[in-house]
Amino acid sequence: MGSVCLFLLFLLTVGSEALNPSDNQELPSINQQISQRPEFPLPVAKSPAPVEASPSPVSTCPTPVDTTHTDASTSPAPKTPKAPKRDEFLGSSECLDKKRTRASCDLVFCRPWERCIEGRCSCKPPYLCPFENVRPVCGRDHRNYRSYCQAMALSCRTKKPTMSHFGEDCEASFQKSSSSVDEDTGVVSMFLPGSNGGGEEVLICQKLWDTAAANVACREQGKPLGAASADLVPFDSLTNKPDRCVSVRCQGYETSLSECIIYDKVRSSHERVAAVSCYEALQKPQADECDFSCANSKCVPLNRTCDGVDDCGDRSDEMCCKSCRNGAFRCKTGVCLHGEAVNDGQIDCLDGEDEAERHKKKTTHSKSSHDDTFTKTKMTFVCLVSEFVSPRNETKVTRVHLESKLYCGVPNATMVDEEEEHGRRHRFRRVVGGSEAKPTQIQWQVALEENRRIDCGGAYIGGCWVITAAHCVRPNPLAFRVKFSLWKKSRAQDTTDIVPVEDIRIHPSYNPATYENDIALVQLQKLPFQEKCLVDNPAVSAVCVPWTPHLFQPNHTCSISGWGRTADGRSAQVLRWANVSLIADCQRFYKDRFKPGMMCAGDLEGSVDSCQGDSGGPLVCEDELGISYLWGIVSWGERVMKRLVDSLPLQVSHYFEWIRLHTGWTAVTKYNT
Repeated sequence: MGSVCLFLLFLLTVGSEALNPSDNQELPSINQQISQRPEFPLPVAKSPAPVEASPSPVSTCPTPVDTTHTDASTSPAPKTPKAPKRDEFLGSSECLDKKRTRASCDLVFCRPWERCIEGRCSCKPPYLCPFENVRPVCGRDHRNYRSYCQAMALSCRTKKPTMSHFGEDCEASFQKSSSSVDEDTGVVSMFLPGSNGGGEEVLICQKLWDTAAANVACREQGKPLGAASADLVPFDSLTNKPDRCVSVRCQGYETSLSECIIYDKVRSSHERVAAVSCYEALQKPQADECDFSCANSKCVPLNRTCDGVDDCGDRSDEMCCKSCRNGAFRCKTGVCLHGEAVNDGQIDCLDGEDEAERHKKKTTHSKSSHDDTFTKTKMTFVCLVSEFVSPRNETKVTRVHLESKLYCGVPNATMVDEEEEHGRRHRFRRVVGGSEAKPTQIQWQVALEENRRIDCGGAYIGGCWVITAAHCVRPNPLAFRVKFSLWKKSRAQDTTDIVPVEDIRIHPSYNPATYENDIALVQLQKLPFQEKCLVDNPAVSAVCVPWTPHLFQPNHTCSISGWGRTADGRSAQVLRWANVSLIADCQRFYKDRFKPGMMCAGDLEGSVDSCQGDSGGPLVCEDELGISYLWGIVSWGERVMKRLVDSLPLQVSHYFEWIRLHTGWTAVTKYNT
């Protein structure tokens, strides 16, 4: 079995014009060069502050103009459909046409009562929700639920409200929480259960009231498309109404206001209170008369998109944004978050950018307008009191528990060699041009040995599983061994472990002629009388497996590693690594040779002129929180001219479902499980 060396992409060698698709003179010549170039020998087969609602109703999209009967000779010519309205905040038409929603887990996280299956969030059975360190919930069906997650899982499956309140007072004789909308004024009120079967009816304060909460209020009244507008009504204009109100903060996915965060009861006098106008199906205008058409067919004003508030009710107005308005926070995937989501202790952007240290808010002390309490944040107007349990906190606890089931992507710091530079200790990383790795630096790198010969590398993903390239293996497990924590190719070190192979699973659609689907899973043998496959080793860590191709964007800096050939053609004896950049649209050079699941990575500065990795070796990218993901595995490469060298690793996220099928949920991802 021959070694397939990873050759890096030196695009700057042929000039920056090669990256400019607008240059019609350079691209044809490059395409011609690539189509004619020979391949190297390759082995075969083997919120900001909460938005205060406007006192006047939000205008809805115009209704269709009623046509009148006219004589055919005088009837006007048919109107040309108008192009969809756009502004500087909405993203590309290609993204908008995909009608992504909060269920699109290639761009956002699923909620704890859901899991990501083939790019969509699907409801879990309630019994899969954890119940450690969470509060019990009383259901509207008089049943007790162990957690908020369990109640929400049932609501997710039935599409009906399940939760009444936190607590265990669920007797049938006790009145449960509910909300109502006054037919004449649109004023929203809630009944909040109390202890021992008591309770109180309250209004909704103007603070925090927005379209996301209004959508929930209308859905609870049987209006599936939610609210047409979130309104405010002066309390003094009402008669026979409760004199106390609560503030609510909804995300938009809830089926009832009782599932939202409920804040302190305060006096309603001299306040405006929440009202709503629910969206009717008859309100739907013609497509060319709608500002923004949501994925659920609802129409919303253009200036309500990309503001971090779920106006559509399915979040489709926040999913494809090139910038965010009203102080909302934009993730690199194009999703706009409410300002309150930034540094709230819960990751919302796929790469964790919203929880990055550089986005920490400065805390201030301000007096609440509702009472004499003080808050320590610019975001919250009122204090959460003990009688109401926050669903947000319950969701955080549940997510932490689920995500703790898999520890991956963080090397053991005690085993990572460090160097002193300018009086400061730091990890030896980001060495442009390639370098020898430290003995225990790349803790997920493995060497795949066949009949005492190492020609390929691989990546340890946890449990008893290693990912490598399909052309590196054959269906004969007894011929292979996996070496962990190997530094020098020909000699083991103190931390090296050697593990026999139990099974080899090559992708069923692997094509050795084109290297399409060039991926394989190597299952390790378990230790005698144990459920693990190698002795605990501080020099061995698993790398995380990505579930979405949108986790990292083009130009993101990643690293590759292996024992590949050096500039003089010799096989490296010491593990080497180098930085590379993810490259977009390089398939334009390859045309039909570029297959689904392939990707491009390389050194755009052209400063790495030696092979940096064997076949099957890892291409690893790190997110904003320092978690490393196996973004690619080295598949094949080829040389053009003297220095233009390309690499086309296999994109691991493209094969997530296949990997999950063989390894199980908790062995491959800590999110969306």
